[in-house]
Amino acid sequence: MSDITEPHLMVNGTKFTIDDSWLGESLLYTLREQLGLYWSKNACEQGECGSCSIMFDEALVCSCLVLTGNAVGREIQTIESLAPDGSLSDIQQAFVDVGAIQCGFCTPGLLVTIKDFLESNAEPTDLEIREAISGNLCRCTGYGRIVEAVRVASKASEGTEETLNDND
Repeated sequence: MSDITEPHLMVNGTKFTIDDSWLGESLLYTLREQLGLYWSKNACEQGECGSCSIMFDEALVCSCLVLTGNAVGREIQTIESLAPDGSLSDIQQAFVDVGAIQCGFCTPGLLVTIKDFLESNAEPTDLEIREAISGNLCRCTGYGRIVEAVRVASKASEGTEETLNDND
């Protein structure tokens, strides 16, 4: 007799059994509808907008393009992992401080993307910031405040003060 284990997802450090999910559905659908993790947004379902960005085994991916079956046993981090204790992360606080949040639909994907980007580039240039977020569509802004928020967050992670300016 073989030892069959229940399929599970490891999301934000918590193991979830996914016996009620179809393994052929998108990971985004499973995260939102089966696990109740609603902060990743469902917009294009084609990997074009970045609103559903997550970390998948330490790689930034659009969760709408990953099948749930391919995520079994893998390490997944969603937007909810940025502030597990309820307080805002440096990136989230920077978005609030500079007014980078408009309607908020793109914000979860942007925050995950920026966290990943800043982990490998602590002192980015504006061009590097714009390139890093180029896969995330924001329909409300011209990206100026988003770029400013990344600047502020990068300074906050260094433990220095950043003065906000309104040049954007």
